[in-house]
Amino acid sequence: MAGNDGAQLGVGMVGYSFMGAAHSQAWRTAPRFFDLPLDPRMRVLGGRNPEALAAAAQRLGWESTETSWQALVARDDVDLVDVCTPGDTHAEIAIAALEAGKHVLCEKPLANTVAEAEKMVAVAEAAAARGQVAMVGFTYRRVPAIQLARQLVDDGRIGTVRHVRAQYLQDWIADENAPLSWRLDKSKAGSGALGDIGAHVIDLAQFITGERITDVSGLLETFVKERPVATEFAGLSGQGGTERGPVTVDDAAVFLARLSGGGIGTFEATRFAYGRKNAIRLEINGSKGSVAFDFEDMNVLHFFDAADDAAVAGFRRIVVTEPEHAYVAHWWPAGHGLGYEHAFTHQAVDLVEGIAAGTHPAPTFADGLVVQRVLDAVERSAASGGWVAP
Repeated sequence: MAGNDGAQLGVGMVGYSFMGAAHSQAWRTAPRFFDLPLDPRMRVLGGRNPEALAAAAQRLGWESTETSWQALVARDDVDLVDVCTPGDTHAEIAIAALEAGKHVLCEKPLANTVAEAEKMVAVAEAAAARGQVAMVGFTYRRVPAIQLARQLVDDGRIGTVRHVRAQYLQDWIADENAPLSWRLDKSKAGSGALGDIGAHVIDLAQFITGERITDVSGLLETFVKERPVATEFAGLSGQGGTERGPVTVDDAAVFLARLSGGGIGTFEATRFAYGRKNAIRLEINGSKGSVAFDFEDMNVLHFFDAADDAAVAGFRRIVVTEPEHAYVAHWWPAGHGLGYEHAFTHQAVDLVEGIAAGTHPAPTFADGLVVQRVLDAVERSAASGGWVAP
């Protein structure tokens, strides 16, 4: 790759808000806790506001800035482009970066439409033949407890999957006067709770079970039709003015699903669940047992083995902080839990190792397209009132 200075990997990132900060922390931390085959260097940060961009670059640890993402992509010292922008720009930036010979990490959901995602996959597949890697950021896959859940299912410990229950519950816009942000604008976000957070539990359900969602029956609802236009934003919070504007996405999404292995699923995504801050809840019931997870207790996995003697049977609470658990040996002594940011570091580690090895770590753009098709099917089902295949 051009610009790969010895064992270095030049990173250019577009976007510096919530996800940009999380990705920046990961790029800083990964080479300090993991022995990586390439040394990621935070070469350049991209954004539109020069003053805010310069402040973010200094705060987050980037060497330089570009106010044009096209200029960032064209730089010889950039080997990998990390896309942390709203969904309406994912396809344009990622495709340009791949065509320029760069590796790409793109935040989820992959795009705003199936057509955009399909084009991204086609370009990524052509780039893969040239040795480039394209990865989509379904970061929760890399929580150690999720990795253990996947392993238990792969090992046959819960048998044939019968039920999947998947929820992603937040409350950050439950107040009807919470201001408008780009996440509430369909032209930028593509969808609301469905794509923003529902995409995560769709991906996790398929990742843990190893199965595909084959049919869906969905319902979407927008509870608050207008909100104050934001005058400033920081992360998910902001201040609204007196002007009001329309909410053009769903506030909540629910759907039923059929799985490729014969099981069934229920999925829920909402940002109106007061008291639930980041509750990713998954329970998978099989013919031999169950696993259950809640991100608000992210270092724990619950496992039920139906073969246990009835007198002592019950959910086993596994604290997933032992060196034997995925990624954990690189962090703290057993029992000293990990946090939200660690999965982003694990994502960076797997990506760098994949680039060095010439492999394509999951989730690939093709995996992102699978989720995009489910999102699209839920929207079509909600509009038609019937069952729809992705």
